[in-house]
Amino acid sequence: MSRHAAKLFVDRGVAGTSGDDIAAAAGVSTRTVWRYFRSKESCVEPLLARSARRFSAQLREWPRDTTIEAHLGACFALDRQAPQDIADGVLIVRLIALLPREPALRTAWLMACHQGEQDLIGIVANRLDRSPGDFDVKLCAATVAAAIRVIDETISMAAVSHGQTFTTAEVVERLAQAIRAASPLPFCDPVVPRIFGA
Repeated sequence: MSRHAAKLFVDRGVAGTSGDDIAAAAGVSTRTVWRYFRSKESCVEPLLARSARRFSAQLREWPRDTTIEAHLGACFALDRQAPQDIADGVLIVRLIALLPREPALRTAWLMACHQGEQDLIGIVANRLDRSPGDFDVKLCAATVAAAIRVIDETISMAAVSHGQTFTTAEVVERLAQAIRAASPLPFCDPVVPRIFGA
């Protein structure tokens, strides 16, 4: 249902899409839509959340002896992505590009970004052998999550609204640069585990 809602929003806009339209596209009753979603805009939350969880899962697999650039390059390689993940990525880019004209969608987008930030706390803590409750770890996760959001929005709007094209390598480079610039902790380069503690 989430993909159907996203496609309708992209094609018709939020105002031009009703709960009935989403139900018809998904092949369910309108009552089912409202049973699971509090508003039509929230129908895209599962799509955005799935993408955020997938990215977090990829970061959890980041080898300690690998830089952020190398790991993101491997994660974003098209030959390592399922066709549905690629299609979802394109749909999300088009959805993000709507945000300036469709502010009602921003809540769904920010919820996914917040989940990404929460996941980053554990990822940074694990990579640096620190506690997830450490203030510096939380601050790092917050600033890195904000940088990722800004890059996602900037690239999406440039691609959809201005017809700019990006290679996978360019996306990886911009994302890695943003993460490095935003991070107050040194987790982007290879790290050595603290076997004997601090």
